[in-house]
Amino acid sequence: MSESAAVVNFAPEAGSVEVRPFAKPMIGADDVLVEVAAVGVCGSDLHQWTASHSWPVNYPVVLGHEFAGTIVETGVAVDSWREGDRIASETAAVIDPENPMTRRGLYNLDPTRKGFGYGVDGAMTRYARVPARCLHRVPDALPLEHAALTEPCCVAYNSVVGNTRIQPGDRVLVIGPGTIGILCAAVAKLCGGDVAVLGLPADAARFEVVKQYGCTPLTDATEWSKQRDGLGADVIIDAAGVSPSLKLAIDLVRPAGWITKVGWGPKPLDFSIDPLVQKNVTLQGSFSHHWTIWERVLALLASGQLDVQPIIGGTWTFEDWHEAFETMHSGQIVKSLLKPS
Repeated sequence: MSESAAVVNFAPEAGSVEVRPFAKPMIGADDVLVEVAAVGVCGSDLHQWTASHSWPVNYPVVLGHEFAGTIVETGVAVDSWREGDRIASETAAVIDPENPMTRRGLYNLDPTRKGFGYGVDGAMTRYARVPARCLHRVPDALPLEHAALTEPCCVAYNSVVGNTRIQPGDRVLVIGPGTIGILCAAVAKLCGGDVAVLGLPADAARFEVVKQYGCTPLTDATEWSKQRDGLGADVIIDAAGVSPSLKLAIDLVRPAGWITKVGWGPKPLDFSIDPLVQKNVTLQGSFSHHWTIWERVLALLASGQLDVQPIIGGTWTFEDWHEAFETMHSGQIVKSLLKPS
Protein backbone atom coordinates (compact mmCIF):
# COMPACT_ATOMS: atom_id res chain seq x y z
CA MET A 1 0.00 0.00 0.00
CA SER A 2 1.46 3.38 -1.02
CA GLU A 3 2.21 6.05 1.55
CA SER A 4 2.43 9.83 1.37
CA ALA A 5 3.21 12.65 3.78
CA ALA A 6 0.47 13.88 6.09
CA VAL A 7 0.27 16.74 8.58
CA VAL A 8 -0.80 15.00 11.80
CA ASN A 9 -2.00 16.39 15.13
CA PHE A 10 -0.89 13.56 17.39
CA ALA A 11 -1.51 14.71 20.99
CA PRO A 12 -3.34 17.39 23.00
CA GLU A 13 -0.19 19.24 24.08
CA ALA A 14 0.78 22.48 22.31
CA GLY A 15 3.01 21.94 19.30
CA SER A 16 1.97 18.32 18.76
CA VAL A 17 1.85 18.50 14.96
CA GLU A 18 4.34 16.88 12.60
CA VAL A 19 4.64 15.30 9.16
CA ARG A 20 4.15 11.54 9.24
CA PRO A 21 3.86 8.81 6.62
CA PHE A 22 0.21 8.11 5.85
CA ALA A 23 -1.14 5.13 3.94
CA LYS A 24 -3.56 5.65 1.08
CA PRO A 25 -6.99 5.13 2.69
CA MET A 26 -9.24 2.20 1.86
CA ILE A 27 -12.70 3.41 0.83
CA GLY A 28 -16.11 1.99 1.66
CA ALA A 29 -19.04 1.34 -0.63
CA ASP A 30 -20.42 4.88 -0.26
CA ASP A 31 -17.07 6.69 -0.36
CA VAL A 32 -14.76 8.13 -2.97
CA LEU A 33 -10.99 8.51 -2.86
CA VAL A 34 -9.94 12.09 -3.60
CA GLU A 35 -6.52 13.14 -4.77
CA VAL A 36 -6.14 16.42 -2.92
CA ALA A 37 -5.22 19.46 -5.00
CA ALA A 38 -5.15 22.07 -2.23
CA VAL A 39 -6.07 22.50 1.44
CA GLY A 40 -6.75 25.74 3.26
CA VAL A 41 -5.22 26.21 6.70
CA CYS A 42 -8.07 27.10 9.04
CA GLY A 43 -7.91 28.95 12.33
CA SER A 44 -9.10 25.72 13.94
CA ASP A 45 -5.98 23.95 12.61
CA LEU A 46 -3.89 26.64 14.29
CA HIS A 47 -5.89 26.25 17.51
CA GLN A 48 -5.22 22.50 17.59
CA TRP A 49 -1.54 23.15 16.92
CA THR A 50 -1.35 25.63 19.81
CA ALA A 51 -3.70 23.56 22.03
CA SER A 52 -6.06 26.52 22.37
CA HIS A 53 -9.11 24.72 20.96
CA SER A 54 -12.34 23.92 22.82
CA TRP A 55 -13.57 20.81 20.97
CA PRO A 56 -12.72 17.10 21.34
CA VAL A 57 -10.08 15.73 18.97
CA ASN A 58 -9.59 12.10 17.97
CA TYR A 59 -5.78 11.86 18.28
CA PRO A 60 -3.83 11.14 16.16
CA VAL A 61 -5.63 12.80 13.27
CA VAL A 62 -4.65 14.22 9.90
CA LEU A 63 -5.50 17.94 9.87
CA GLY A 64 -7.38 19.78 7.15
CA HIS A 65 -11.04 20.28 6.30
CA GLU A 66 -10.97 23.00 3.62
CA PHE A 67 -10.08 21.11 0.44
CA ALA A 68 -10.73 20.36 -3.20
CA GLY A 69 -9.35 17.76 -5.57
CA THR A 70 -10.07 15.06 -8.13
CA ILE A 71 -11.78 11.71 -7.67
CA VAL A 72 -9.46 8.78 -8.38
CA GLU A 73 -11.62 5.91 -7.11
CA THR A 74 -15.31 5.36 -6.32
CA GLY A 75 -17.04 2.93 -3.97
CA VAL A 76 -19.23 0.18 -5.40
CA ALA A 77 -22.46 1.94 -4.29
CA VAL A 78 -21.49 5.36 -5.72
CA ASP A 79 -23.43 6.05 -8.93
CA SER A 80 -23.31 9.80 -9.52
CA TRP A 81 -19.55 10.34 -9.43
CA ARG A 82 -16.76 9.20 -11.74
CA GLU A 83 -12.98 9.13 -11.72
CA GLY A 84 -11.67 12.48 -12.89
CA ASP A 85 -14.52 14.55 -11.46
CA ARG A 86 -13.34 17.81 -9.85
CA ILE A 87 -14.84 18.20 -6.39
CA ALA A 88 -14.97 20.29 -3.25
CA SER A 89 -15.98 18.56 -0.03
CA GLU A 90 -18.16 19.52 2.89
CA THR A 91 -16.78 18.97 6.39
CA ALA A 92 -19.47 16.78 8.01
CA ALA A 93 -17.61 13.51 7.56
CA VAL A 94 -19.78 11.56 10.04
CA ILE A 95 -23.45 12.29 10.70
CA ASP A 96 -26.38 10.34 12.11
CA PRO A 97 -29.02 10.01 9.37
CA GLU A 98 -31.68 9.41 12.03
CA ASN A 99 -30.89 12.52 14.07
CA PRO A 100 -33.81 14.98 14.04
CA MET A 101 -31.56 17.80 12.83
CA THR A 102 -30.23 15.66 9.98
CA ARG A 103 -33.77 14.77 8.96
CA ARG A 104 -34.49 18.50 8.73
CA GLY A 105 -31.52 18.95 6.42
CA LEU A 106 -29.55 20.67 9.19
CA TYR A 107 -26.96 17.92 9.61
CA ASN A 108 -24.44 20.62 10.47
CA LEU A 109 -26.31 20.90 13.79
CA ASP A 110 -26.34 17.14 14.50
CA PRO A 111 -24.70 16.96 17.97
CA THR A 112 -23.00 13.65 17.04
CA ARG A 113 -21.45 15.13 13.88
CA LYS A 114 -17.73 14.55 13.38
CA GLY A 115 -15.70 16.62 10.97
CA PHE A 116 -12.56 16.14 8.94
CA GLY A 117 -9.38 17.19 10.71
CA TYR A 118 -10.50 16.55 14.28
CA GLY A 119 -13.07 13.72 14.35
CA VAL A 120 -11.71 11.75 11.38
CA ASP A 121 -8.61 12.10 9.22
CA GLY A 122 -8.62 15.22 7.09
CA ALA A 123 -7.07 16.32 3.84
CA MET A 124 -3.53 17.49 4.61
CA THR A 125 -2.22 14.51 2.68
CA ARG A 126 -2.28 13.33 -0.94
CA TYR A 127 -5.34 11.06 -0.75
CA ALA A 128 -8.46 11.52 1.35
CA ARG A 129 -11.40 9.19 1.92
CA VAL A 130 -14.64 11.17 1.54
CA PRO A 131 -18.30 10.08 1.80
CA ALA A 132 -19.93 10.74 -1.57
CA ARG A 133 -22.75 12.70 0.12
CA CYS A 134 -20.17 15.39 1.03
CA LEU A 135 -19.20 16.15 -2.55
CA HIS A 136 -19.95 19.13 -4.77
CA ARG A 137 -18.90 19.56 -8.38
CA VAL A 138 -16.40 22.32 -9.03
CA PRO A 139 -17.32 24.35 -12.12
CA ASP A 140 -14.69 24.31 -14.88
CA ALA A 141 -14.17 28.07 -14.53
CA LEU A 142 -13.12 27.75 -10.88
CA PRO A 143 -9.51 26.75 -10.06
CA LEU A 144 -9.25 23.94 -7.53
CA GLU A 145 -7.02 26.15 -5.38
CA HIS A 146 -9.92 28.58 -5.03
CA ALA A 147 -12.50 25.82 -4.66
CA ALA A 148 -10.51 24.56 -1.65
CA LEU A 149 -11.66 27.70 0.17
CA THR A 150 -15.36 27.09 -0.45
CA GLU A 151 -15.78 25.95 3.17
CA PRO A 152 -14.84 29.22 4.93
CA CYS A 153 -16.91 31.08 2.33
CA CYS A 154 -19.86 28.88 3.32
CA VAL A 155 -19.30 29.70 7.00
CA ALA A 156 -19.42 33.38 6.10
CA TYR A 157 -22.45 33.00 3.80
CA ASN A 158 -24.42 31.13 6.46
CA SER A 159 -23.49 33.76 9.05
CA VAL A 160 -24.41 36.77 6.94
CA VAL A 161 -27.20 35.50 4.68
CA GLY A 162 -28.65 32.58 6.61
CA ASN A 163 -28.41 33.80 10.20
CA THR A 164 -28.41 37.59 10.02
CA ARG A 165 -31.18 40.08 9.33
CA ILE A 166 -29.41 42.36 6.88
CA GLN A 167 -30.81 44.78 4.31
CA PRO A 168 -29.23 46.94 1.62
CA GLY A 169 -28.01 50.16 3.18
CA ASP A 170 -27.42 48.68 6.63
CA ARG A 171 -24.28 49.74 8.46
CA VAL A 172 -22.55 46.43 9.13
CA LEU A 173 -19.59 46.14 11.49
CA VAL A 174 -17.50 42.96 11.44
CA ILE A 175 -15.28 42.45 14.47
CA GLY A 176 -12.12 40.50 13.69
CA PRO A 177 -10.14 40.64 10.40
CA GLY A 178 -9.35 36.94 10.21
CA THR A 179 -10.39 34.72 7.32
CA ILE A 180 -14.01 34.36 8.46
CA GLY A 181 -14.33 38.02 9.42
CA ILE A 182 -13.04 39.26 6.07
CA LEU A 183 -15.24 36.81 4.15
CA CYS A 184 -18.25 37.86 6.25
CA ALA A 185 -17.49 41.44 5.27
CA ALA A 186 -17.24 40.46 1.59
CA VAL A 187 -20.61 38.68 1.72
CA ALA A 188 -22.20 41.58 3.61
CA LYS A 189 -20.95 43.85 0.85
CA LEU A 190 -22.71 41.61 -1.70
CA CYS A 191 -25.89 42.08 0.34
CA GLY A 192 -25.65 45.84 -0.10
CA GLY A 193 -24.29 46.78 3.29
CA ASP A 194 -22.04 49.69 4.20
CA VAL A 195 -19.37 47.48 5.74
CA ALA A 196 -16.47 48.12 8.11
CA VAL A 197 -14.06 45.64 9.71
CA LEU A 198 -12.66 46.27 13.18
CA GLY A 199 -9.20 45.06 14.14
CA LEU A 200 -6.00 46.07 15.86
CA PRO A 201 -3.12 48.26 14.65
CA ALA A 202 -1.15 45.03 14.21
CA ASP A 203 -3.67 43.95 11.55
CA ALA A 204 -2.32 46.40 8.96
CA ALA A 205 -1.55 43.67 6.41
CA ARG A 206 -5.04 42.20 6.77
CA PHE A 207 -6.57 45.66 6.46
CA GLU A 208 -5.11 45.91 2.96
CA VAL A 209 -7.16 42.82 2.07
CA VAL A 210 -10.25 44.37 3.69
CA LYS A 211 -9.86 47.35 1.35
CA GLN A 212 -9.75 45.04 -1.67
CA TYR A 213 -13.27 43.92 -0.82
CA GLY A 214 -14.49 47.51 -0.72
CA CYS A 215 -14.84 47.60 3.07
CA THR A 216 -13.56 50.13 5.61
CA PRO A 217 -10.80 49.03 8.03
CA LEU A 218 -11.05 50.42 11.56
CA THR A 219 -9.11 50.22 14.80
CA ASP A 220 -11.88 52.09 16.67
CA ALA A 221 -15.47 51.63 15.53
CA THR A 222 -17.24 53.95 17.99
CA GLU A 223 -17.50 56.99 15.71
CA TRP A 224 -18.19 54.94 12.55
CA SER A 225 -21.04 53.03 14.21
CA LYS A 226 -22.80 56.23 15.22
CA GLN A 227 -22.16 58.37 12.14
CA ARG A 228 -25.63 58.05 10.63
CA ASP A 229 -27.89 59.03 13.52
CA GLY A 230 -25.93 58.38 16.70
CA LEU A 231 -27.77 55.16 17.56
CA GLY A 232 -25.21 52.57 16.47
CA ALA A 233 -24.63 49.95 13.78
CA ASP A 234 -27.58 48.06 12.32
CA VAL A 235 -25.72 44.76 12.29
CA ILE A 236 -22.60 43.55 14.06
CA ILE A 237 -20.92 40.25 13.23
CA ASP A 238 -18.60 39.00 15.95
CA ALA A 239 -15.95 36.97 14.16
CA ALA A 240 -13.43 37.30 16.99
CA GLY A 241 -15.32 35.28 19.59
CA VAL A 242 -13.66 36.54 22.76
CA SER A 243 -15.72 38.04 25.57
CA PRO A 244 -14.55 41.67 25.00
CA SER A 245 -15.65 41.51 21.35
CA LEU A 246 -19.19 40.47 22.30
CA LYS A 247 -19.35 43.21 24.93
CA LEU A 248 -18.22 45.72 22.34
CA ALA A 249 -20.86 44.46 19.92
CA ILE A 250 -23.57 44.97 22.52
CA ASP A 251 -22.27 48.49 23.19
CA LEU A 252 -22.12 49.53 19.52
CA VAL A 253 -25.28 47.95 18.10
CA ARG A 254 -28.32 50.18 17.71
CA PRO A 255 -31.65 49.54 19.49
CA ALA A 256 -33.59 46.76 17.71
CA GLY A 257 -30.31 45.84 15.98
CA TRP A 258 -28.79 42.46 15.27
CA ILE A 259 -25.63 40.69 16.49
CA THR A 260 -24.45 37.44 14.95
CA LYS A 261 -21.71 35.53 16.78
CA VAL A 262 -19.67 33.27 14.54
CA GLY A 263 -16.32 33.45 16.38
CA TRP A 264 -15.43 30.93 19.08
CA GLY A 265 -14.17 31.80 22.56
CA PRO A 266 -13.80 29.28 25.41
CA LYS A 267 -13.74 31.83 28.24
CA PRO A 268 -16.94 32.72 30.14
CA LEU A 269 -18.54 36.13 29.89
CA ASP A 270 -17.51 38.59 32.61
CA PHE A 271 -20.20 41.20 31.99
CA SER A 272 -23.96 41.63 32.08
CA ILE A 273 -25.93 41.04 28.90
CA ASP A 274 -28.88 43.07 30.21
CA PRO A 275 -28.29 45.73 27.51
CA LEU A 276 -29.59 43.14 25.03
CA VAL A 277 -32.91 43.41 26.85
CA GLN A 278 -32.84 47.18 27.18
CA LYS A 279 -32.00 47.65 23.50
CA ASN A 280 -34.30 44.88 22.27
CA VAL A 281 -31.36 43.41 20.35
CA THR A 282 -31.28 40.02 18.63
CA LEU A 283 -28.22 37.87 19.44
CA GLN A 284 -27.81 34.99 16.97
CA GLY A 285 -25.27 32.17 16.80
CA SER A 286 -24.10 30.75 13.49
CA PHE A 287 -22.40 27.40 12.96
CA SER A 288 -21.14 25.64 9.86
CA HIS A 289 -23.25 25.16 6.70
CA HIS A 290 -25.23 22.66 4.63
CA TRP A 291 -25.73 21.46 1.05
CA THR A 292 -27.76 24.39 -0.31
CA ILE A 293 -25.24 26.92 0.95
CA TRP A 294 -22.39 25.06 -0.75
CA GLU A 295 -24.14 25.08 -4.12
CA ARG A 296 -24.83 28.81 -3.91
CA VAL A 297 -21.31 29.69 -2.78
CA LEU A 298 -19.71 27.63 -5.55
CA ALA A 299 -21.90 29.53 -8.03
CA LEU A 300 -20.74 32.85 -6.54
CA LEU A 301 -17.10 31.76 -6.72
CA ALA A 302 -17.39 30.50 -10.30
CA SER A 303 -19.09 33.71 -11.45
CA GLY A 304 -16.47 35.91 -9.80
CA GLN A 305 -19.01 37.69 -7.60
CA LEU A 306 -17.09 36.34 -4.62
CA ASP A 307 -13.32 36.16 -5.09
CA VAL A 308 -11.02 34.39 -2.64
CA GLN A 309 -7.77 35.41 -4.34
CA PRO A 310 -7.27 38.47 -2.07
CA ILE A 311 -7.17 36.34 1.10
CA ILE A 312 -4.60 33.83 -0.20
CA GLY A 313 -1.25 34.88 1.22
CA GLY A 314 0.87 31.99 -0.02
CA THR A 315 1.10 28.31 -0.92
CA TRP A 316 3.31 25.70 0.75
CA THR A 317 3.83 21.94 0.51
CA PHE A 318 2.68 19.63 3.28
CA GLU A 319 6.32 19.18 4.29
CA ASP A 320 6.55 22.96 4.83
CA TRP A 321 3.39 23.11 6.95
CA HIS A 322 5.17 24.77 9.88
CA GLU A 323 6.12 27.85 7.86
CA ALA A 324 2.58 28.05 6.49
CA PHE A 325 1.11 27.84 9.99
CA GLU A 326 3.54 30.35 11.47
CA THR A 327 3.06 32.89 8.68
CA MET A 328 -0.70 32.79 9.10
CA HIS A 329 -0.64 32.62 12.91
CA SER A 330 1.59 35.70 13.12
CA GLY A 331 -0.95 37.74 11.15
CA GLN A 332 1.36 38.39 8.21
CA ILE A 333 -1.23 36.90 5.85
CA VAL A 334 -4.92 36.00 6.00
CA LYS A 335 -4.85 32.46 4.59
CA SER A 336 -2.24 29.80 3.86
CA LEU A 337 -2.78 27.06 1.28
CA LEU A 338 -1.08 23.66 1.41
CA LYS A 339 -0.54 21.33 -1.56
CA PRO A 340 1.09 17.93 -2.09
CA SER A 341 4.71 18.19 -3.13
